[in-house]
Amino acid sequence: MADCILALDFGGTKLSAAVLPVSELAAGQPAWLAHERLFSPKDGNAQFDIETMIALGKRLLAGKRPLAVGVSFGGPVDYQSGIVRLSHHVPGWENVPLQKLLAAEFSAPVRVDNDANVAALGEWRFGAGSGFDSLFYVTVSTGVGGGWVLNGRCWRGHEGMAGEIGHTVVEPDGPLCLCGKQGCVERLASGPYMAHDFMALSGDLDAGITGKEVAELAARGDEVAQTVLLRGARALGVGLGNTANLINPQRFILGGGVTKSGELWWQAVRQSAEQVALPEIHFEIVPAVFADDAPLWGAVALVAGMNYEL
Repeated sequence: MADCILALDFGGTKLSAAVLPVSELAAGQPAWLAHERLFSPKDGNAQFDIETMIALGKRLLAGKRPLAVGVSFGGPVDYQSGIVRLSHHVPGWENVPLQKLLAAEFSAPVRVDNDANVAALGEWRFGAGSGFDSLFYVTVSTGVGGGWVLNGRCWRGHEGMAGEIGHTVVEPDGPLCLCGKQGCVERLASGPYMAHDFMALSGDLDAGITGKEVAELAARGDEVAQTVLLRGARALGVGLGNTANLINPQRFILGGGVTKSGELWWQAVRQSAEQVALPEIHFEIVPAVFADDAPLWGAVALVAGMNYEL
């Protein structure tokens, strides 16, 4: 008999899966039965990701059929149909019926949503958003995206595109983003773009440095790295401050690899947000409890929680 939930997270650079016994949902601190993360190759594509994730999920299930499968995807998703619209970072994902494919493979109901929406649900139900009825979760990693919980419900907006803070413009004359606009939050604050800007300012575009290494260099006092890191942090803060003015959530929860950049980064984000927000608007900016696992916990909440009854 099915007694577990399978959670899957399709990221831009990694694939993660976990299995949670249904009995753990009532626990104060639920624990995975099995959990594994793999990194995608640089030349990966949608077919590779799908085949790898199916194999990973079946390995963790060890012969069991899941009660349900919750899926986090790093890109725009049509929540009603479970069709992935595209990925900005992995080729081949245009209009892929991921929900239908996985339902056939695992013989179980499947729900798919954008990773930021899913992570928002995870932090709201199990993590840093517990006890709050309005929050905005922002993932700052390969890209920058956001997910809303308003009045205790996930708010996806018209056509499911709410929360795209990464493509709000904070420097109209800034560098070109992959979306075609200039000066987007993602173009300034995401890990790959920070690495690119560091290499450009250093005069070595072939250095092969990562966003994580930029943060480490900044912590050691490298001036170029600090310039790049703080520019991104301030850009994110401007986006958050404007979001506070517009929607007025109780709490901002930040997750993703870039948020591990240290206290210098956090100070710059908070200061910038406070400078932009009206003084009458009060909010908190806090780290995600689950860090990289927020989308997995959200995938559980997606099928075990709000609008979907097992």
